[in-house]
Parts: sequence; C-alpha cells; structure tokens
Amino acid sequence: MSDDTRPPATAFHGEQLPYPAKQSDMDPAPASDLSSYRPAGKLTGKVALITGGDSGIGRAVAIAFAMEGAKVAIVYNENDGDAADTAKIVVGKGGECLTLKHDVRVKAECAAAVAATVERFGGLNVLVNNAAFQVAEERFEDITEDNLRRTFETNIFAYFFMAQAALPHLAKGDAIVNTGSIVGMTGLAILIDYTATKGAIHSFTKSLALSLGDRGIRVNCVVPGPVWTPNIPGTMPASEVENFGHEVILKRPGQPEELAPAYVLMASDDGSFITGALLEVTGGRLAAA
Repeated sequence: MSDDTRPPATAFHGEQLPYPAKQSDMDPAPASDLSSYRPAGKLTGKVALITGGDSGIGRAVAIAFAMEGAKVAIVYNENDGDAADTAKIVVGKGGECLTLKHDVRVKAECAAAVAATVERFGGLNVLVNNAAFQVAEERFEDITEDNLRRTFETNIFAYFFMAQAALPHLAKGDAIVNTGSIVGMTGLAILIDYTATKGAIHSFTKSLALSLGDRGIRVNCVVPGPVWTPNIPGTMPASEVENFGHEVILKRPGQPEELAPAYVLMASDDGSFITGALLEVTGGRLAAA
C-alpha cells in the first residue's frame, strides 16, 4: 500500500470490538502484509523471537524479518486465529514461523518460549519485546488493582523476563528491540498506567544498553505514534477511535507495516552503531504537539 492510498483519520469511525480484538474483524483492516516491501537479505541466517507477534505491529515485524531471511518465532497469549494467520503469511513469503502460546507475565513461560525457539531453530539472535496490554479509564481513581498489575506485568515485567531468558543465547552483534510508545513521552490522561509502563520501557532500553554494551549486544526501542492495531478498537473509547491519528502531522494513523522497517534496522547490521536509542515513528506526533 502506498502512502497516498493509506486511509486518513477521517476514515476511522469509532469502531468498538470486544477484547482481545481480532485483526480479522477490524474495519478498515490494518495494512500489515508488506506487499510493497523490498527485502535485501538483511537478516539471513538469523533467528528472531517476537512477543505479541500474532497481530498488529508484531505481525508486520514477523513478516518483514522473514522476508529479510530470518527464522521467526512468535509468542501470543489468546488469539489462535490471528497467530495462525501470521504464520500462514510468513510461510507464504517463503519463511519459517514457530507459533508459541504463552503468558509472558510468567517468568517460566518466557523461559519456555526461548527454549522452544532455540530447540527448533538452533539459536537466537534477535528478541523483540512487543506484547502489550492497556485499558482506557476516563478517571484515574477507576484504574483497578487487577488492571494495574496486568498492565505492568505484561508491558514491563515481561520485557525483563524475556530479556533474561534470551541473554544466555545472545552474542556480539545480536540485538534486543523493545516497543515503546509516544504516549510514554507525552502522557495520555486515559491511559495513565499504560503510559507509565511505556516510559519505563524507554528507561529500561537505555539502562540495558549500558549493561550489555561490553558484550556487543545492542538494545534499542521503537517508539510508535498512533498505529492502527487491534488494541485500538479493542480497548479505546469510540471518541478516541473516531478520526484516529488526526493529531499527527500526516493526519492519519500509521499502519503496522510502516513500523516494521524500523525493527529491521535495529535488528540488522545496518544498525550496528545504534544502541540505547529511542527511534520515533510517529507521523510527526511530537512536532505537531
């Protein structure tokens, strides 16, 4: 899909879907098949593990990595159909995809996902921490303890657990890529707990990069702006989904496939001198603020 055919903010009509939303139910459908992407073998011989890889940004990253020559494992928690669709697309692009159903909030399950990946593909070179959870609340005092814990356990505890499990298998030249968010920099009144975890991911990225620098393992973070993924109609109020992405310079939300090249950069040798970085892919969100 070219830029001039991507739907503008006015195409988004306040769609509401039950959580966890399925990508196949979204209207308009997210663009995540990378039909216009031109690979160059940048990840040939690499093995990548992507959490939240069943849909949205994670799906697009899995497809891009496979097109670049990587063997891919995706971790997901609930949507079997979306995970199967992602694997089918990856295989259709000529890649290999291992689907792993795990709850990344549990340290042992993170270790199991890494172990299964290494057993299947013989190693691990790239970890993409991407799984996320959010619940919008109009009033701060309505954030429940259960949702607060789930948000932090999914969005930051799991990033620690996955990195700890992956690290024994990573070597010089390998990479960890985290998914942050522009709202971790700007804040958002209806996602206070979520924005707090995204700010934590940004700091985690910088500190872990410092910790692993001597080992030659790079750690970076992609910072998306508004991106049309299942979490939007599945967790946000209709008023936020209506005209989604209107606030950025480009006057539209990003599509998952537009984020994928940033992950390829951070995972590949093209990013060999990049570590501890927060790469904003926001459609101009901060500049428009």
